[in-house]
Amino acid sequence: MRLVRTIGAGSIRMRAVASAFVLVALVGAMAAQTADGWRQAAPGRAFVFPADHASHPDYKVEWWYYTGNVVDADGRRYGYQLTFFRIGVDPKPENPSRWAVRDLFMTHLAVTDVDGRVFRFAERVNRAGVGWAGAATDVYRVWNEDWEGRLDPSTGRHVLRAAEGGLGVELELEPGKAPVRHGRDGYSQKGADAGNASHYYSMTRMPTRGTLTIEGRTVAVEGLSWMDHEFGTSFLESGQRGWDWFSIQFDDRTELMIFQLRREDGSLDPRSSGTWIGASGEASSIAAETFSLVPGEMWRSEVSGAEYPTRWTMEVPERRLSLTVRAAFEGQELVTDRSTGVTYWEGAVIVEGTRDGNRVAGRGYLEMTGYSGQAMGRLLQ
Repeated sequence: MRLVRTIGAGSIRMRAVASAFVLVALVGAMAAQTADGWRQAAPGRAFVFPADHASHPDYKVEWWYYTGNVVDADGRRYGYQLTFFRIGVDPKPENPSRWAVRDLFMTHLAVTDVDGRVFRFAERVNRAGVGWAGAATDVYRVWNEDWEGRLDPSTGRHVLRAAEGGLGVELELEPGKAPVRHGRDGYSQKGADAGNASHYYSMTRMPTRGTLTIEGRTVAVEGLSWMDHEFGTSFLESGQRGWDWFSIQFDDRTELMIFQLRREDGSLDPRSSGTWIGASGEASSIAAETFSLVPGEMWRSEVSGAEYPTRWTMEVPERRLSLTVRAAFEGQELVTDRSTGVTYWEGAVIVEGTRDGNRVAGRGYLEMTGYSGQAMGRLLQ
């Protein structure tokens, strides 16, 4: 089951099944809060590294999420995203055939040429059983055909490789700081029910070198990346519309992750939260009632018709932090109708503001879901 679509490069390649089947499988795989045979996220699970970079097939939903801001030798700025999704379909298929679908793997690749105001993305979906895609459990390696993310045991670096239709990344990422556990020691509550949660950690400051390719042009780059890894079985609830998620790397070696969950009635969910990471790697949680995110300028997509806030005001009073976060380039929307079926905005952002009365600046990534199509809570419950 293989689907690939490259947006902007003018090519669409489809193999074996229509995208409608993929979306049905994705929704069905996520629909039940307590599906037989799948483990739910629960408090008290201890992370062990590097083992926990590998796959956790007992849980229904898992993703490895890389984003980064990099520059070439001339100072030209770029952003990139490479995300591997594993969606469990049947934990114990009755059919012993290797064609039986236990898991589906979706992958999104995107590159932004910030100065050139060009954004391109590609997507893939494959089943695991026949070896077209998969994720190892004994070591960290996840792949979708020739796209892969893995840990090089000899160097400790994360290696990313993906290329399609004049678009690609080939990068090596140093670990940088130690992994940061979000929520309660890595247990991140997303809904009122205890099981609506994920196990969630990040690598927040990964020195990055390699090459990016966009519209057939390959450039050597270096900069910083951020890696998220989450796994669980039911994440959200039906009344939750979507989320706004920010990862920020400040110039003084501190970092910030904040997300807010938006409900369908327009209110904000109290399970919204964040994490502050100090220069030495120490982390502290940020509760929903202790920060605010106020949307500003809007951008309307000509493709989906969705409107996204591309400028935000962020206040974290307990950190005496006041920020303006703006899109490095407005048109960073992914319409993934041939893989996950979700339309969302994911792109590089520029950050400016003050902390303790002193000026701060940084770069980061912003993800916005639920502004187009079905509410995310109906998919991830």
